[in-house]
Amino acid sequence: MLSWDEFEQEDGAAQLVKATALEPVKTETVNPEPIAPVAETLSAPVVSPREQVANFQSNLDASEEKKNADALQKAIVDLEELNVEAGLEELEGSATRVAVDDKRMINCRADLNQLVPFKYDWAWQKYLDGCANHWMPQEVNMTADIGLWKTPNGLTDDERLIVKRNLGFFSTADSLVANNLVLAVYRLITNPECRQYILRQAFEEAIHTHAYQYCIESLSMDEGEIFNMYHEVPSVAKKASWGLKYTQELSDPKFNTGTIENDQALLKNLIAFYCCLEGIFFYCGFTQILSMGRRNKMTGTSEQFQYILRDESMHLNFGIDMINQIKLENPQLWTDEMKEQATQMILQATALEIEYARDTMPRGVLGMNAAMMEEYLQFIANRRLIQIGLPEQFAGVENPFPWMSEIMDLRKEKNFFETRVIEYQTGGALTWD
Repeated sequence: MLSWDEFEQEDGAAQLVKATALEPVKTETVNPEPIAPVAETLSAPVVSPREQVANFQSNLDASEEKKNADALQKAIVDLEELNVEAGLEELEGSATRVAVDDKRMINCRADLNQLVPFKYDWAWQKYLDGCANHWMPQEVNMTADIGLWKTPNGLTDDERLIVKRNLGFFSTADSLVANNLVLAVYRLITNPECRQYILRQAFEEAIHTHAYQYCIESLSMDEGEIFNMYHEVPSVAKKASWGLKYTQELSDPKFNTGTIENDQALLKNLIAFYCCLEGIFFYCGFTQILSMGRRNKMTGTSEQFQYILRDESMHLNFGIDMINQIKLENPQLWTDEMKEQATQMILQATALEIEYARDTMPRGVLGMNAAMMEEYLQFIANRRLIQIGLPEQFAGVENPFPWMSEIMDLRKEKNFFETRVIEYQTGGALTWD
C-alpha cells in the first residue's frame, strides 16, 4: 500500500489516468457536461491530500469566524434594545448613598448591597470572630477514637448508644439549620452586615455536617442507619419535624414580609431555630459527648464537638441579638399573644429535648442521668426566655454541669487550635494546578 508521501512522489498524470480508467462511463445524461480535452486534464494542477486538508481547515476557520462575528453582533443588538426600566422597582432607594438610619433588620428599602456604614457593629464583629475561628474536621486526629470504637470492650453499650444517637441527630440537624438560613432567613433579613454573618454561619453549618460525616466514616459506622435516624428514631424524628414546620412557609419564594402576620412568622422562625433548635436541642448531645472527652474517651469526636459548640454559641448569641433588634424596631410585633407563642415554643423544645435525654440515657452514664439532664435543660430554657425578654418558667433550677459553662465561655477556653494536626496554606502558598 502506498503512503501519502509515495503518492505525491509519483507522476500526478499517471495517477489520474489510473483513476479515470477505473471510473464507469455514464451513457445516459439529459444535459451532458462538456468533456475537457485529455491534454487539458493532464496539464491541470494536482492537489495533494495534505493541501486538501489545509484548504478544508481554512474554510472551516472562516466559517467559525463568521459565526463568532454574528454572535457578537447579536449581543450588541440585544444590548441596544435593553429596557433599562425593567426591575427599577427592585432598585428603588439604591440611587443614593445609604445613611445609617436608613438600615433596618426587616422590610428595609435601602440598597442591600451597600455594606457600610455599619448600623449593627455586633453583627460585623461576629462575622470577624467566626472567620478567626475557622477550622476543618480533617484537622482533628481520630486515631484514638477508631481504636477505642473497634475494641469490643472499649465502650459500654450505653456509651455507644450515646455516640450513635448524637451523630444521627446532629448529622441532619445542622443541614436543617443551613437550609433554613439559605432558603428563608437570608432573603428576608434586609441588613447587609447581618447577611454577611448569615453567610458565614451557613458555611459553618456545612462544616459541622462535614464533621459528623467525618466521625461516622472514621468509625466505620453504618451510614444508612446513622443518617436515617431522623426518619426512624422517634426522639430524633420529633425534633427534626418540630423545626421543619417553622421553615415551610418562609421557604416559599412567594412569601414576603411587610405585614404584621408575615413579620411575626419570620420572628417565630428565628426563635425556633436560634433559641430552640440551636439553643436547646443541641445541649443534651453536646453535654454527653463532651463528658466522654472529659473522661478521655472518644477524644477526637469530643474535640470536634467542642469546636462545633464554640461556633453554635456564637450562632445563638447572634440570633438572640437579631431577634431583640427586630423587636426593638417593630414593637407592634411583640404582642402578648406573640410572647405567649414564643414561651410555648421554648417549653415545647425543652420537653422534646428531655424526651431525647431519656431515650439516649435509659440508665446513669458518664456521671449523669436523665433527671440531671432534665434539670440542666430547664436551666437552659430559663436562660433562653430571659435572653428574649420573657419570664422564667422553671423556678429554682440550677446548672448541674458547671463545667459546660466553662467550655462555652470563650475567654476561659484553651488555645482553640493547640491540637491541630494540619496547617492551612496561606494565600501565597496556594497552587492552582
